[in-house]
Parts: sequence; C-alpha cells; structure tokens
Amino acid sequence: MPVYNVMEEVVQAVLQQYKKELQLNCDCDRCKDDIMAIALNELKPQYIVNEKHSPYIRAAHVADRQAATNILSTVVKAARIVSASPRCENTKKE
Repeated sequence: MPVYNVMEEVVQAVLQQYKKELQLNCDCDRCKDDIMAIALNELKPQYIVNEKHSPYIRAAHVADRQAATNILSTVVKAARIVSASPRCENTKKE
C-alpha cells in the first residue's frame, strides 16, 4: 500500500482558497506546483497509508488555528518567492 502525504491536499486547498488574495503574477500549473513544492518543503509532512483517514487529518489542521495560520503563512511566503521569480513559459522574457 502506498504512503500518502495528506499535507499535499491541505496545501493545495489553501492555495486554491486564497488564490485571489495571493495576487499571483501567474497561476499556471507550473507556478502553482512550484508554490506547493516550496511550501511542502517547509511544512511537516503528515503521512498515512489509508486514504480514508485523509479527511480526519485535514480537519485537524483546519480546527487548529495555529496550524492553519502556519500553513497559510508558509503558502504566502512560497507564493511571494514564485511570483518574484517565476520559472514558467508564460513569464519568460524574450
């Protein structure tokens, strides 16, 4: 059975929820993936082996205000890094 990091779902949900507020220079898949990678490297992973437990782990992070704030601030920081220096084709200078 594969190991699964629930934090990927949590970060993806935060990124989707706050996409407008983050004021991204580009919201292509590459930029969003870069934001997720940077954020996930900063956050503690939450591994599970049974995906049916995923909603419980996600709910715990939403209910814990400090954890939710930490995740949001990490995503904001990652979004600033990517927006300042995007690596996608949409923003490359000619």
